[in-house]
Amino acid sequence: MALPVYASPLERLWHRTYLVICAAIFLFLIAPILIVIPLSFNVEPYFTFTKEMLSFDPAGFSMRWYDSLLTVGMTTPEGPRDAAWWSMVWHESTWVKAAKNSVIVGFWSTLLATFLGTLAALGLSRPEMPWRRAVMAILISPMIVPIIIIATGLFFFYSNPCSVLGFSCGRLTSTYTGLVMAHATLGIPFVIITVTATLSGFDQSLIRAGASLGASPSRTFFKVVLPLITPGVVSGALFAFVTSFDEVVAVLFIAGPEQQTIP
Repeated sequence: MALPVYASPLERLWHRTYLVICAAIFLFLIAPILIVIPLSFNVEPYFTFTKEMLSFDPAGFSMRWYDSLLTVGMTTPEGPRDAAWWSMVWHESTWVKAAKNSVIVGFWSTLLATFLGTLAALGLSRPEMPWRRAVMAILISPMIVPIIIIATGLFFFYSNPCSVLGFSCGRLTSTYTGLVMAHATLGIPFVIITVTATLSGFDQSLIRAGASLGASPSRTFFKVVLPLITPGVVSGALFAFVTSFDEVVAVLFIAGPEQQTIP
């Protein structure tokens, strides 16, 4: 963002210094990736730059590691790289199946967490809601309670989810439904926090203004409230997706062989 014309020399200096600091922090965070990516093309099984790589000799570079990544779990990894081979990669490769599971579970758990978290944040933002602090503490507890405890509790509950009602039903372990619900549980607190922060500056009189003009509650929400809280909803959804994509402990407890994700 450009500085206004009336900015003082000291403000301009601080602005440039701030940009330099941000660039340095970004470079510090991304530097390991900039080193690891070239090393992934090393033809030798050593985590170091060889003489051939430093001299940009084509003999020192190879795609062997990416080929191994694709062929893990395949029944016949050797063969011409034709359409049939890529079809086998899509259906048999362990890493490809894990990537598909991560994306599928992350997508649906993000939708569920965003929907439920936004509803919870809207309710918690109402001043007349009783026990707001207690409810808020319970809803964001997955961020505080160790994941091993949550995963253990989810495993025992999903093994017979209807036991609390006194009868038996199908289990949710080793199913995509159970995994999506578990990841949504871990993502809901992030949505609640971001949407609640957005609603803290929301003018409640806008809702009353919409109602006074004849808009129904649903129309007021979609035309007035939702556009204003969209940044918080999107931020919470991104956090929920990253949480799901990076989760490993809950997968180890709940998922079956067909639901294994990348982590």
